[in-house]
Amino acid sequence: MTRNQNFSLHERLAKDTLSLGRSNLCEIRLMNDQTWPWVLLVPALAGMREIYDLSPEQQRLLLNESSALSRGMMDVFSGDKMNVAALGNMVPQLHVHHIVRFEGDPAWPAPVWGKQPPMPYNEARLAEFKKAMAPVLSQLCIV
Repeated sequence: MTRNQNFSLHERLAKDTLSLGRSNLCEIRLMNDQTWPWVLLVPALAGMREIYDLSPEQQRLLLNESSALSRGMMDVFSGDKMNVAALGNMVPQLHVHHIVRFEGDPAWPAPVWGKQPPMPYNEARLAEFKKAMAPVLSQLCIV
């Protein structure tokens, strides 16, 4: 799939996340909060706000990429539940959150948003995350 030339990452996503690469359809972004394994897929297409804005082919690709990411994250982190959500209340650009949840985590069983200030990754923790996720990302990433 060709990347949309007019695509640009929303400034809030750019500020709050770190790049993990790019898939056929999406920018793959790590939420800069080491409390939870939390990765976003952002379709690299200008003007997308909702999943239904994508073509049927793009919707299938997003579902396939989301499913592969979800399965891979659960395999790597052995969570109790995978939360997948496309909310967009704060950032209108279409993006899909993938958050591994654990019984007893700081927000369990409630949503993670606003429960505590983010704990940004340091270099060592970021390297650990990327190493753990390398097999998953190698299946998804083209760049």
